[in-house]
Amino acid sequence: MRLYLLALNPTDSVTEGFLPAAARLGLDVTVLTDQPDAHRATYPDIEILPCDVRDFRAVVTRISTHHRPDAVFTNSDHLQTQAALAAAYFGLPGKDWRATLRCKDKAEMRRRLAGAGLDTVWSTELTGPTALPDAPYPCVVKPREGVASEDVVLVDTAEDLATRSKEILDRRPGTVLVVEEYLPGELHTLETLGDGRTRHVLGGFHTELSPPPYFIEERLTFVPAHPEPVVEQVLAQLDALGVGFGACHTEFVVHEGRARLIEVNYRAIGDQCDLLLARLLEIPLFEHILRTHLGEPLPADLGARHDGAARLDYPCAERPGTLTDAPAATELTLDGVHLTYRPLRAAGERHELYGTNRDYLGVLRATGTDQPTVDRVAAGFLAGLRWEIQP
Repeated sequence: MRLYLLALNPTDSVTEGFLPAAARLGLDVTVLTDQPDAHRATYPDIEILPCDVRDFRAVVTRISTHHRPDAVFTNSDHLQTQAALAAAYFGLPGKDWRATLRCKDKAEMRRRLAGAGLDTVWSTELTGPTALPDAPYPCVVKPREGVASEDVVLVDTAEDLATRSKEILDRRPGTVLVVEEYLPGELHTLETLGDGRTRHVLGGFHTELSPPPYFIEERLTFVPAHPEPVVEQVLAQLDALGVGFGACHTEFVVHEGRARLIEVNYRAIGDQCDLLLARLLEIPLFEHILRTHLGEPLPADLGARHDGAARLDYPCAERPGTLTDAPAATELTLDGVHLTYRPLRAAGERHELYGTNRDYLGVLRATGTDQPTVDRVAAGFLAGLRWEIQP
């Protein structure tokens, strides 16, 4: 059976998650990408075909002129609609392209939820630097189809909005921005997996953010089960968006008992959280995700462990410059806590300070059975790491 995997940059989810899972399932994998050289360098034994993967027509043509597909899949935020359209064209299982579009387009997501009577958030779209004197400040400005806190910033005044929107559009000409009211509350995630009939809630995370005006995710702590009323509210909003097939990573805030969506990433959670989930829950997570795209139903019970505790930490650069010294990749167990540290920036690289997830220097995954012990061991391990950044 042949799996076509659509990709942009090589990611840990693909390298350590989906490709090994595909091999265990006995699938022949063909990667379609607009960056073939980077993928060939990362996994030279996989068939790589160049393709303008952002264009669903190019994807359909590339597949049609190659081997017959059994599944079309991507874990990229930017390629969900293209993969969904290609799967539908070939009559294969996949996500509803209308749902992927609603999730990717943050303005359309707001309109859909408001139309369903589930949540109304003040929101508008900008195509140029604009001051909005009547907006309900503070507001959040962000790219309509952005991801990973990239160019997401809190603004307090109309003048601040005009300045920030100009900065973003100068960096990203042609981008449409969304300005929406700031939603107070603690930030959480809900991780789900479905086959169109059965939907499993895998748990979620509590996310700690950097100080405003930016929204860098600095630490995620695993939450085995959010309060049931909160889960019901989130799932109702996902239903309104049409989300129910494959993996989905949903970010939401809870304020005075009310769950309000921040964004819906209609794919498995990234930044190595998916790798942590698979280890913590002790389930073949990546195989389950791929099987849904092969048309196989999910089991009624995934057999996931429910006694796990975990967290992820993302040490960030505090200034621009060249990374001259950094800790190497490490894996060890301390006091019953399994620690996996992976660098995300190579020594010798020079970077600006972005105010986004691109400031990450590395990621620490910590899993155990007792949260206070996990927190203590992770904090102690991080305290012993050093990064040197020279101007």
